[in-house]
Amino acid sequence: MTVLIAGSHGQVGQHVTERLAESDREVRAMVRDDSQVEEMERTGATAAVADLTDSVDHAVEGCDAVVFAAGSGGEDVSGVDRDGAIRLIDAATEAGADRFVMLSSMGADDPEAGPEPLRDYLVAKAEADEYLRESPLEHTIVRPGELTNEPGTGEIRVGSDLELGSGDIPREDVAAVLVAALERDALIGETFELLAGEEPIERALERVDSS
Repeated sequence: MTVLIAGSHGQVGQHVTERLAESDREVRAMVRDDSQVEEMERTGATAAVADLTDSVDHAVEGCDAVVFAAGSGGEDVSGVDRDGAIRLIDAATEAGADRFVMLSSMGADDPEAGPEPLRDYLVAKAEADEYLRESPLEHTIVRPGELTNEPGTGEIRVGSDLELGSGDIPREDVAAVLVAALERDALIGETFELLAGEEPIERALERVDSS
């Protein structure tokens, strides 16, 4: 399997890239700038330079799966978090990819209930998630709470009704869940929320499988 990681140079994306590069997957790390190529290729990945606000067809060509771990950082939520994701979904579909794992956000199920400063972002994520659901791709949508840079613990809490602001989760654990979701066919079609918790990742995802 060849996996494209969008946002591979970001904080979650770097963890995803490193994990997948240690596996038997062929990893293609999508970066926005030539200056990031050498750093990402040191992980064992092959870099592809592409910008989510422009054509990404060449980046996804020949890939079997996509992990979308990109984000605008609040600077262009419409152009990156919504339109960029949609552009990559279309490109993946056209290229014949099968699998798409989306890093979304807790609160995307009801953006209007979220904090005012986050609403545009949550609307963008909600619209991208819905577009993915309506695509022919086999998908999983992961919606974590607030992200931290604490070391991962390998233990999480998952659900479909966790409240925005009720907890956080290390980026390293989010990356581990994205990789696990990519490899679990039982998670195809699932959307779930994610926080730090006390249940090992594999066991917690088994509960999502059977829900």
